[in-house]
Amino acid sequence: MTAIACLRILFTADGESQPGDIPKHKAQGVADAFLKARWRKPRKCGAVAPLAFVIADHNVEHLDPSEVQGLAAELEKVLFPGRPIGQIALMTFEGDEQAVLKFAALTQTELRGLMNGEGYEGDPGRVHVITADSIDGPLPSTRAEAKVYAAEKAAEKKASGGMTTATTIEKEPAPAAKSAAPISTIPIAEAPKVAPIAPEPVPVIEPAKAAPAPAPAAKKAEAKVAPPPPPAETGWWGVYDLAQGVFVGSAIGMRSDLLGPPPEDDAKLLKRDLVCLTDAQAALKKGPYGEIHVPFGFWNLTTPSSQEAYKGRLSRYPLDQQPRLVATIYATPREASIGMIQQMRAFLKSSFARLDVRISDPTFPIQGLPPELVDTITLVLDGETEHDRLKQILKFVERKSGYAAKGVIQALAGVSSSVELEAAKAGGIALVQGLAVTELLDHPIGGADGAPLALAQNAA
Repeated sequence: MTAIACLRILFTADGESQPGDIPKHKAQGVADAFLKARWRKPRKCGAVAPLAFVIADHNVEHLDPSEVQGLAAELEKVLFPGRPIGQIALMTFEGDEQAVLKFAALTQTELRGLMNGEGYEGDPGRVHVITADSIDGPLPSTRAEAKVYAAEKAAEKKASGGMTTATTIEKEPAPAAKSAAPISTIPIAEAPKVAPIAPEPVPVIEPAKAAPAPAPAAKKAEAKVAPPPPPAETGWWGVYDLAQGVFVGSAIGMRSDLLGPPPEDDAKLLKRDLVCLTDAQAALKKGPYGEIHVPFGFWNLTTPSSQEAYKGRLSRYPLDQQPRLVATIYATPREASIGMIQQMRAFLKSSFARLDVRISDPTFPIQGLPPELVDTITLVLDGETEHDRLKQILKFVERKSGYAAKGVIQALAGVSSSVELEAAKAGGIALVQGLAVTELLDHPIGGADGAPLALAQNAA
């Protein structure tokens, strides 16, 4: 008797964040720590996707929605201190392990469909939408259940259906637009009066002959002032080997990430990945030097439709470039399934020589990975202060022996100051990239020397 469920966090509040709020892109770590503190042993919980957590209780058959409601109220106070309730909703799905993991991979759009009673293309389960002041459910989980649910809803709406038609009838004051028609005929009537006046000043035409000359000049000026094409959506980070003291390759990234955090929606992330794959293919011929690192979203690699989209781009890649290509899997959860990573490697190995896994938790359980499953693990630094980021580097370095035992190379991304760069070098980190190494470049690094290290000038 075990109750296993996936808990998804949905932000329901509109508008800008208030002072004291936890930024949405930081909520993952806060919620993870909160749940582990509240959902205590022998019960289990763990993050499996952005703002998605699997929770389990071996002592009950079904979870108590009222207990989860208490979690919702407490979590809301943590994320939004001093604000009224209604900022988040927790969505739970109870079912077998495979159904729960599939629910964890649903996009925000698919979750909204479940919330609206539309069901989803998956196995049945118990769905609840829980806020600090309400519990809605169980809702239909499958399409078949949703049809019954929709029929019941349609019956309820029949009584109030006439009210909506009355409001739309009031919005029809279109006749006023007809009065504008006669106005357009007035300039046409005046045009013939101007025509006979033109032939009279014939002697004055000679000095006026200079007038046509500026016309072509004006056209030439317009051509010169034409706006330049917009900058590419992507750029390149130089990948630097600290031990050898040379650049070994380049990693493609989105310029929009310099302005704010990437989106959380899987569909939007997939579009970004496809843009990077297209631009990286073009760069293979223009930039013949070094490794080329190309991004793939962890959860999109588990979805058949997304895999097909990836295949469509990879089919254009020349086979002779495979030895220099590195697949970088980002947004990898701490408790990533080994089976999933094995499937990802099998999917990518025909196009990529090496597999790099990006993590955000420096305590990633490397000891659980089989040898030779991944080639590189890259910690993406995200601390708000340099002190926080140095702590992340230290925790990562402390596990150096575990990485060496598995034959996995340690790397850092997002290195932004000379202090962080020196800490990485002192800790024996092999590969680094970020603003302390290069700015976001227009083209891949052109050689082993590449551009000089752009050490941050404003290091704290």
